[in-house]
Amino acid sequence: MIEGEEITIVNAEKVRISGNRSQIIAHYKQRWARGKNFSGPKYPRAADMIFKRTVRGMLEYRKPSGKEAYRRLKVYVGVPRELENLEAEAPSIAKKAPARSMYLGEVSKELGSGRL
Repeated sequence: MIEGEEITIVNAEKVRISGNRSQIIAHYKQRWARGKNFSGPKYPRAADMIFKRTVRGMLEYRKPSGKEAYRRLKVYVGVPRELENLEAEAPSIAKKAPARSMYLGEVSKELGSGRL
């Protein structure tokens, strides 16, 4: 992604998070609550924005190359109309779902997001 590719993620609500369900929900609720009272960084509740924020944590977003890479990332809930006719690529690991996991859309609902 740093090399200049434009990445588009569709169906962000179907991203799988591995781990214990109660621990996953507690983790995301704690992160969201930290920013709720203006004492910490704002953390999103919508599935697409949670995914984008997670990727931002993997990039050096304060450096010019990281900022540019972050700008080239597009994340959508569902499939937008302009992308319906394009062929999608799925990573090979996406087909193997861990036994203990949940969807990002479920986490988003637990946080109270109305966007799904």
